[in-house]
Amino acid sequence: MKTRMLMLGLSSCALMIATSQAQGFAMNSATPMPVLQEPQAPPAQTPPAQTSPDQSTMTTPQDQAKTTTFTGTIVKDGENYVLRDSSGGIYKLDDSSRAQTFEGKTVKVTGKLDADSKMIKVDSIQALAS
Repeated sequence: MKTRMLMLGLSSCALMIATSQAQGFAMNSATPMPVLQEPQAPPAQTPPAQTSPDQSTMTTPQDQAKTTTFTGTIVKDGENYVLRDSSGGIYKLDDSSRAQTFEGKTVKVTGKLDADSKMIKVDSIQALAS
């Protein structure tokens, strides 16, 4: 009877080992533990140099606008001369008196547009051949 119990015990152990291996468990392998890392601080950024604004370095939105070429006809609008483009759009000119000699003529105006006020800061005005 002792032999029988010993055989039954050994069989049970063998069965348990076989079952665990079939399910993918290894008897001597350890489960890897996740490694916890401390959060890292972002790299320190150096603050920009603190300088007081000076008139020569300050820019206005008009200064930042690109110089563009506009074509249209110079027309009188009240006391001022304006540029009317081919679609009928009207653009004020910052120095209307420069445009007086081109009244009624098709011109090319080079300057910077202030889109909010629809005013062109005129660099040059040239008559186009018609």
